[in-house]
Amino acid sequence: MKLFDNNNHQVATKIFALGGLGEVGKNMYCVMHGNELVITDAGITFPGGELMGIDYVIPDFTFLKKNEKKIKALFITHGHEDHIGGIPFLLQTVNIPVIYAPNQAVGLIRKKLDERNIQYKNLIVYDEKTKVKFKNIEVEFFRTTHSIPDSHGICITTPNGIVVTTGDFKFDLTPIGPMANIHKMAEIGSRGVTLLMSDSTNALNEGMSMSESKVDNALQEIFKKHHGRIIIATFASNIYRLKHIVETCHKNGRKIATFGRSMDTNIDISIQGGYIKNKDIFITPEEANHLPDHKVCLLCTGSQGEPLAALSRIANGTHRQIKLKADDVVVFSSSPIPGNALSISRTINKLYLRGVEVYTNTSLSDIHTSGHGSQEELKLMLRLIKPKYFMPFHGEYRMLKQHADLGVECDIPKKNTFVLGNGDVLSMYKGKIERDGTVQAGDVYVDGNRIGDVGGAVIKDRKIMANDGIVIVICNIDTKKKMLLSNPNITTRGFVLVNDNIALLHDLEHISKRAIESTLKDRVNYSDMKSAIMTELTSYIYEKTGRKPIILPVIMDIKRNS
Repeated sequence: MKLFDNNNHQVATKIFALGGLGEVGKNMYCVMHGNELVITDAGITFPGGELMGIDYVIPDFTFLKKNEKKIKALFITHGHEDHIGGIPFLLQTVNIPVIYAPNQAVGLIRKKLDERNIQYKNLIVYDEKTKVKFKNIEVEFFRTTHSIPDSHGICITTPNGIVVTTGDFKFDLTPIGPMANIHKMAEIGSRGVTLLMSDSTNALNEGMSMSESKVDNALQEIFKKHHGRIIIATFASNIYRLKHIVETCHKNGRKIATFGRSMDTNIDISIQGGYIKNKDIFITPEEANHLPDHKVCLLCTGSQGEPLAALSRIANGTHRQIKLKADDVVVFSSSPIPGNALSISRTINKLYLRGVEVYTNTSLSDIHTSGHGSQEELKLMLRLIKPKYFMPFHGEYRMLKQHADLGVECDIPKKNTFVLGNGDVLSMYKGKIERDGTVQAGDVYVDGNRIGDVGGAVIKDRKIMANDGIVIVICNIDTKKKMLLSNPNITTRGFVLVNDNIALLHDLEHISKRAIESTLKDRVNYSDMKSAIMTELTSYIYEKTGRKPIILPVIMDIKRNS
């Protein structure tokens, strides 16, 4: 492939992901032509249990920092955390000249930046009619259907071809919100799209996803059947679900009390944006406790069994405002995120133990549907856009591979499909695409306000402490007299139960004492002392217990008056 012209000017267009490949979340995709670079989305993922103490995982922004002067804009497809959650961290690291986002996403981004006291003025709302032109790159948008309003796909036209990224989407012919603009998708497809990058989240699911209107009907039946309080747990980010819960409550004469910070935030922004009209329907928890049960709906976070979320505390009986009643009904209007099934089951069991009726999404009760398209919808997108090349994105590798196979079924040659990893680069030149090396990409951990300070070594230490505990050895020495002033003090946390292991702790004292005294014979060297203690204790503890706790020696030089 020709990458340079005769004057050694780069002419190929580069396409790559900094996040979103081989994973569900952390979406960030880049298109670069010469000195112009546009970014699509800046998301996060939430850490699994193995990343102890980590709050978020964000993309590695190193490449963007090195190419900061080339960046023209960040474009956001919609307002979910895995597409906008990384924006505050990106703005603290890289200069982004302007951010274009749809209306709902702009409200969520502003809230997010305000919470972190980040001042940013160049946040611009776009719609389907918006076109953004740079010297070599032109960007336009098409409306899609998802579980949040104002979701869009993005069409990026470059001198070497057209790149279309779908964002998250499904095809719903009876949606709660506006229809996806199938006509514009087909019109873009008629131009001759070079590369399609398409959402793979539900690529393993056969058929079509269920319409959101069927969920509406199922919820309506529950409201008609039950006359006690109805407690609904759902994703706070599923704005269309919140919208028709509000409308169902309005039809049935119920008021709504909300629980959970993210729920309150999304409700407020949806009211401000005009997506939820019945703002008078919302009441405080105190008001809810004084209304008849058949007049109340409680809308809360915790559909994934999160231990600190509102529903978990209600199930545990520890919520300070809400206590369960025998005729309460709890509705899980969600599906389990992989890895959360056990925590959800625990919450459901606690609810049953308290005597309440629980609805979950089953073949008998359609109270949730995904915002991501299943296989037949993915095929429809492929047929509408008609790309020459296809790169599945937003999914684990098995999802990407399955989606690539669907592309082959839709007449895309197998050699024209790319199942890539984060950092892999495609070069597009005059309508032809080939792989072309890599850029730096990876995971960066956010712990509190610290970005990237927590690396693999720290995570490893946290795992050791969680599994095997920590042993602290405090030694008081006199460096002038080269003597140990008292027996070392052994303190443990998470290692052994002290009262049941007195003999073991005495042995650790003697071993530490011997290690210190052996190093004091020569010159005083703190590093040698600590190393001797750690070496001796590690081998002894493993021999006796089969465990490898973190050993932390603390050497204190005590000056004694003669």
